[in-house]
Amino acid sequence: MPQHLYIRFIRLPLLLRILLITSLLICLFGLFIHLIEPENFPTVFDGVWWAIITASTVGYGDYVPLTMAGRLAGIVLLFIGAGFLSTYFITLSTAAVTKQEEYIKGGADYKGNGHLVVIGWNERSKAIIGSLSKSHQHILLIDETLNSNPMPFHHVHFIKGKALQDEVLLQANITAAAKVIITADQNLDELQADMNSILTLLAVKGLNPDVGCIVEILTKEQLNNAKRAGADEIIKTNSLTSAIFLDSIHSTGMVNPLSDLLDELAAQKLEYQPGSPETLGKNFKQAHLFLLSEETLLLGIKKGNDLYVNPTNGIKIEKEDQLLVITNKHKLPGSK
Repeated sequence: MPQHLYIRFIRLPLLLRILLITSLLICLFGLFIHLIEPENFPTVFDGVWWAIITASTVGYGDYVPLTMAGRLAGIVLLFIGAGFLSTYFITLSTAAVTKQEEYIKGGADYKGNGHLVVIGWNERSKAIIGSLSKSHQHILLIDETLNSNPMPFHHVHFIKGKALQDEVLLQANITAAAKVIITADQNLDELQADMNSILTLLAVKGLNPDVGCIVEILTKEQLNNAKRAGADEIIKTNSLTSAIFLDSIHSTGMVNPLSDLLDELAAQKLEYQPGSPETLGKNFKQAHLFLLSEETLLLGIKKGNDLYVNPTNGIKIEKEDQLLVITNKHKLPGSK
């Protein structure tokens, strides 16, 4: 039995072991001083109080041993108890500093749930985190190139490592994440960046098939692979950029309005919505007026694979149509 208890004691964390030893010594010396000097230390609690004050080298002087045995006990307590007590506080401080350093350097596990995981550090992820950090959304950043948390004051939990590795994703508690954003690696060429994004997507879906994944894809050839890997939404960065360049060539002054619109959309929500009973059978103008009363702006109607932006009033909304709208009822990942 003693051997079993000793093994269990050794397996305890170092900080807890030191605390237990120190507490035991203080209680023993408190009991001992009470037994040898009951007049000066009427209760065991008085003895324990004296032992704590003596071991911590505070020395209030309200209780003082008068006999030779009591003073020898005080000397032994100072040599042994003070050493253990100092060791405890030093270990406690070291553990706190180590934990903080681990958090800053990206080595601490994330224990929360319903969080947004952003993979890759670049200007796009920086803008995303900067916008969402003002809300109550919990954000976790995974990147292997950073040496420390780039946004420590924005309530962002940072994990250093390759996001396509299971141990890194489990460290990020990916099984409890609400949504994942995978950005293209700016240190790789476009094809390699897309392949890396798809492998990361496969790793994420393998651990959490239900989590929504938004993936940035740079090359047209990898779009189908991203869909097969389970991407819920695909951001075609190069296609969007090329379209802006082409439109700016044919329409002078078009870039600034488009940039302003994109900035405004950061605080709102652009999405497809199914037709409601109030809009079915109505033309674009009628549906537009109704949705305005619901604080929603109707931009166009999608019929099958064809999108009609600001169509003529002759087009009516049918049951299978999707409405392209802008709404300020923006919901963060994990919100209800």
